[in-house]
Amino acid sequence: MPSFVVQKHAARRLHYDFRLEVGGVLKSWAVTRGPSLVAGEKRLAIEVEDHALSYGSFEGVIPAGSYGAGAVLLWDRGTWEPDGDPVAGLAAGLLRFHLDGAKLTGGWRLARMAPRGRQVSWLLIKAADAAARPRDAPDLLEECPLSVLSGRTIEALAADAS
Repeated sequence: MPSFVVQKHAARRLHYDFRLEVGGVLKSWAVTRGPSLVAGEKRLAIEVEDHALSYGSFEGVIPAGSYGAGAVLLWDRGTWEPDGDPVAGLAAGLLRFHLDGAKLTGGWRLARMAPRGRQVSWLLIKAADAAARPRDAPDLLEECPLSVLSGRTIEALAADAS
């Protein structure tokens, strides 16, 4: 099964990097508000450059002056299974898949939005299934802020590096 990873990234602005292993690389999206377990809630996901598979285990601090400078925490990881051919789904602008991670599970989809400017924008949407939460449930991002690798917060990770 291919891997997925979600890295909490305190760069210029805090966001979550959502990455799916496809074709020997990590296809990547910057999710500005992070994933939501509320079924149907849309989270903006800006497509960014592919990353090497080895980057999926990275947790640390990217030095000032470097691209993406700031603390990177391994927020979630696991395996994923596409519904159909993932390459065709990405090309068509609709990828349905299932996640089996420490924090994110169940059905999801990425839906590409109409082109606007240089950025390719998608929506990350949780499916209505047993893993979904009601709208009034606690926010998973606040409820589970710790790294699945080190058990630290992103603030502690940044402080340890200075």
